[in-house]
Amino acid sequence: MPDFRFVGQTASGREVQGVVTANRVSAAKQKIRQLSERHRVKVQRIQKRRTFIYKIQKEGEKPLKGEQKAFTREEVRAALEKLGYRIISIQPKLFNLQLKPPVAEIVTFVRVSADLLRQKLPFNEILQLLINDVQNATLRDSLREINNDLRQGKDSEEAFMKQEKVLGRFTARMLGLGSKSGNMADIYESTAKFLERKMEFRRNLKSALIMPFFTLLVLIGAIVFYIIKIFPDTVELIQQFGSDLPPMTAAMMDVSNFLSAYILLFTILFSALSVGLAYFILLTPKGQFFKDKVLIKIPVLGSLIHKTTIEIFCRVFHALYSGSGENIEAIKLAAEACGNKYVEHQIKSVSIPMMLNQGKGLVKAFEASRVFTRTSLARFNSGAETGTVKHTARQIADYYEKETVYKLKNAVEFVQLFIAMVITIVITGLTLLSSEAALVRPKSFF
Repeated sequence: MPDFRFVGQTASGREVQGVVTANRVSAAKQKIRQLSERHRVKVQRIQKRRTFIYKIQKEGEKPLKGEQKAFTREEVRAALEKLGYRIISIQPKLFNLQLKPPVAEIVTFVRVSADLLRQKLPFNEILQLLINDVQNATLRDSLREINNDLRQGKDSEEAFMKQEKVLGRFTARMLGLGSKSGNMADIYESTAKFLERKMEFRRNLKSALIMPFFTLLVLIGAIVFYIIKIFPDTVELIQQFGSDLPPMTAAMMDVSNFLSAYILLFTILFSALSVGLAYFILLTPKGQFFKDKVLIKIPVLGSLIHKTTIEIFCRVFHALYSGSGENIEAIKLAAEACGNKYVEHQIKSVSIPMMLNQGKGLVKAFEASRVFTRTSLARFNSGAETGTVKHTARQIADYYEKETVYKLKNAVEFVQLFIAMVITIVITGLTLLSSEAALVRPKSFF
């Protein structure tokens, strides 16, 4: 998130300044307004930290180019002149688009950090190594800002949460908590495992659902094109010879005429329905809730998606429970990280209120949410009785990981087989239709 500096005067005329962090200018102005009202400061100007492109040179050396973030051009000039450089030019960077780095880059950063922490390497050295090696410019700049903030003594959670747009909200929160906890290596290891499993699951889900969906969509488009364009030309050729149309050919011709007459209407309706459904599911909270609720109940894949959600919840719960020590906070963050809005809603609206307001135990509260499997509830019950909830959560996560990895491969193969069967049936039907038309004999006029 960008930084905004404000400069103002107190009632006594003393000049003061401060820095706030916000996603947007409007949010920054609101924060600054609250601060000014609380401390009775009259704000004179607000400056956003920007990226400046500079060109400098030392005597007898080649000119150098680089980038530097600062609030004003004068700050960049003063810093470079202090280092003994002659300023050739300093210009603000006009197009400073920062696209979110690929998930694989973030996973690599967390995994390498966890491995190096296991080897007792200081975290500031780890950050410096990664800053030099990371290829993605956005991630590299974020790591550099985190390193600078930590060197200035800022709270680690605050430093990482500033980069939540780049790292992701949950990842930034976990890394921030881990950096000020006593088991930093364990939390980084759990975060890396969580990100790896989430990336693997999305890749497998894409293979199981998205690719078959587009395959069927292309198949339907090809069939419609055949019925509307190619098939009528064949029938017209038959009718020129005065032959009667066979039953299947006549029926298909009726379908072709119907589709041809209303193709524009069907196209508009299908496009509007697709856009509306995509907007509802992807961009509205109710749509995401509905999608996630239905997703865990679909045949074949629903059970695997449900178990993977529980696995991610347990893995995050294990890391936060051992790291922060706050039971309710650990449950809340694990629910947010599981990736399913329906499961998150049930845990937050049912389980947590039962624990806080009614004093119910962990297992009873989880059971009331109706989103946990019998196996996970049984294991949590055993862990609660023996005082090993943390260890039990890790066991459940590992168990469901092994089960879902194996079964998901079989499910993907089953879906691919189903798609192949559908394509085979369609091709067979079109072949029979073409064969029937080919066997038509023209009427004899003699």
